[in-house]
Amino acid sequence: MPAVNVLGVAGSTRANSYSTKALKVALEAAQKHGAQVRLLELASGGMPFYSPSASVPDRVSHDVSWASTFILASPDYHGSMSGTLKNFLDFFYEEFAGKAFGYVVASHEKGLTVMEQMRTAVRQCYGWSLPYGVSINGEQDFSSGAPVAKVDQRIKMMARDLVIYGCLIQGQFARDLAGTDSDTFAARYRT
Repeated sequence: MPAVNVLGVAGSTRANSYSTKALKVALEAAQKHGAQVRLLELASGGMPFYSPSASVPDRVSHDVSWASTFILASPDYHGSMSGTLKNFLDFFYEEFAGKAFGYVVASHEKGLTVMEQMRTAVRQCYGWSLPYGVSINGEQDFSSGAPVAKVDQRIKMMARDLVIYGCLIQGQFARDLAGTDSDTFAARYRT
């Protein structure tokens, strides 16, 4: 099984945000399933506002290129993902093709519209999304800094599934890139 590199992208700019706390739990769980993990906190990433001529910090570009799977985490801001996360997604799109994504949303609601917006953005970039995500409700779902049992189980399930299915998608996409079959979507990414 090829190595799976999971990049957790924290879209909150608030210190000690619940979405980032849940993301860190997910990354620890992914690591226990054999993945290499990194955390990218957009609040400290130095990302400029998107423009076609803007460039991102080398560290951010390197982390995105390194990743074979992603977990996107965002607070629910009026039914939408954070502007910081949307800005990140605007910069990187070709890099998402053939890669798997999981989602974490901190919301007083269920975060469904936020997850759907993240899925839509990823789908437009030809990434693959897990069919579910994890929604957390702040203090209600965290006790003493850790997620309550039910939420913890769901976060760990998502991390495990992302590693397993991310590996499968990564392997098939690599075979399609290396192949000669023109009837595969990956053919458009051959150099």
